[in-house]
Amino acid sequence: MLPARRALISVFDKRGLTHLARGLTRLGVELVSTGGTLKFLREEGIPAVSVADVTGFPEILEGRVKTLHPRIHAGILARRSRAGHAAEIAEHGITPIDLVVVNLYPFRETAASGAPPEEVIERIDVGGPAMLRAAAKNFEGVGVVVDPADYPEVLAALEAGGGVLPEAMRRRLAAKAFHHTHAYDAAIAEWLTLTDAAAPGTPGTLEPFPAHLGLRLERELTPRYGENPHQAAAVYRTAAGDGVLGGFNQLGGKELSWNNLLDADAARKMAGLFAEPAVVIVKHNNPCGVGRGGDLAEAYGRALATDPVSAFGGIVAVNRPADLAFAEAMADLFVEVLVAPGFDDEALSRLAAKKALRLLECPVYAPGAADVELRSVDGGFLAQTADALPDDPAAWTSPTRRAPTPEERRALELAWAVARYVKSNAIVLANADQTVGIGAGQMSRVDSCRLAVEKAVLPTAGTAAASDAFFPFRDGLDALAAAGVTAVVQPGGSKRDPEVVAAADEHGIAMLMTGTRHFRH
Repeated sequence: MLPARRALISVFDKRGLTHLARGLTRLGVELVSTGGTLKFLREEGIPAVSVADVTGFPEILEGRVKTLHPRIHAGILARRSRAGHAAEIAEHGITPIDLVVVNLYPFRETAASGAPPEEVIERIDVGGPAMLRAAAKNFEGVGVVVDPADYPEVLAALEAGGGVLPEAMRRRLAAKAFHHTHAYDAAIAEWLTLTDAAAPGTPGTLEPFPAHLGLRLERELTPRYGENPHQAAAVYRTAAGDGVLGGFNQLGGKELSWNNLLDADAARKMAGLFAEPAVVIVKHNNPCGVGRGGDLAEAYGRALATDPVSAFGGIVAVNRPADLAFAEAMADLFVEVLVAPGFDDEALSRLAAKKALRLLECPVYAPGAADVELRSVDGGFLAQTADALPDDPAAWTSPTRRAPTPEERRALELAWAVARYVKSNAIVLANADQTVGIGAGQMSRVDSCRLAVEKAVLPTAGTAAASDAFFPFRDGLDALAAAGVTAVVQPGGSKRDPEVVAAADEHGIAMLMTGTRHFRH
């Protein structure tokens, strides 16, 4: 790469542009620019030549055509190492362009704003991506910059290198340019996919599973390893979303691990199910205690009482800002991560003193029905909409002779909410304000019933139970009845439902059927 002599600048995002342009001018680089960028530079007192002066052709079609010209693209694409290229552009009076600084119209933001289709269409940049691709292709002799955050580094490198960018930097910037145009094109394709073919440009029916599913992921952090020390790992956020865990802010504690984030996600989602102050303790992606109460301290005591042994080294999530009373209540428990929508000053001071405790501030989880979940399998991915169907307890039916009491119904609703986030086969025992026993991940439902009873530390007599799917046989219900369970909620739908309902009536158990299954694999 020869020292930069000419730079083409055409940007929508003008952050940092003044400093960059003045620095380039000091280095003796001629600036060529278009439309709004040219106007901006001249208003800043920075000399610049218009693209029209370079091409000898005015901007036409309301600015749709301005840089699409051989004097621009040949200047970018000519290979500096080829004598024939140099001779050819010299023959046509074309000056090489050594630096291309371009960022594109904010298409995704415009489309998301609800702007009319004609305005969105005009945000489809043509000349910009063409220049970026040309410059990135010819990175051996041309620098390309798409991100204002890179301006200081680029300018410093030019100043240090006598107007020449290091080869490694040019290659890295070229890759970034192609990522930029790829994301831009994906946003346009997505918008066109979600428009009505019968009336182009008008919003149509949302297709959750289009023929081509584009993912825009940006690396957020790199844990030391994955699930195990021999596995490399990274954490990515969706570029158009709020961020991992809704956009978390780590306020204290050690570096987050892969397993920390998986468990924090499960705990946060579960805590978001409750309107009252709630505390969820998760271990290995399953809840080991859930409690609710008048405040977080009371809810924590109830959650911990479910299984205080398993709670050691767990992940805790709450659905209210953490206060001092809560911080003091959990002072004696070793916790890996605490997830909360906020921390008051006293609580933060107390909790931050526990150096091993990772404190994550992030919003309370609110599921979206349009959210899509991906799971990797060999050679591909499984995609499904999130299990975000809201519960409607008023619509649940009771097939048994006895209907649940108000106290039992409250316990059933809690158990059912928790069962949604327990690995299948899932059985959850609960009283009105806390879980009592949790049976997770067993190969048979009756074994999950037995495990939930065996794991219980609190009394099981008088508790309610939730089953994430129907009982295929009456044996599971018999096991719960033997433990003193008095009410059960389940989806129903088995061909043996009459047998299971008859067993419930034999034991005097009240049953509700939801009609909805909540498998979690």
